[in-house]
Amino acid sequence: MSRHPEVLWAQRSDKVYLTISLPDAKDISVKCDPQGLFSFSAMGVQGESFDFSLELFGKIVPEGCKTNVGLRNIICSIMKEETGWWKRLLKSEEKPAPYIKVDWNKWCDEDDEDPN
Repeated sequence: MSRHPEVLWAQRSDKVYLTISLPDAKDISVKCDPQGLFSFSAMGVQGESFDFSLELFGKIVPEGCKTNVGLRNIICSIMKEETGWWKRLLKSEEKPAPYIKVDWNKWCDEDDEDPN
């Protein structure tokens, strides 16, 4: 059975940032679908399987999605198809799964975003 890593999220008017907490991950796979489906899978250091899929609030540009792998986490930068602030991360209005949390260190309010 696969497990879910902690996922922190933040946004800017043009991008969504997902920080996936999974130290020393291997076999990382990230897929971005234009309709807003984001899929992640990886193997943990002990060989355990981690995966999740998110139906994001809006459409995205797969070619504008970038992934940076660090020692402790994986940071995914996801380009929005249309510039603008999303009301929430997910399309569903239900409360997100407990492993999805706001990344207050990267958070920026709409009024605070630097226009440059």
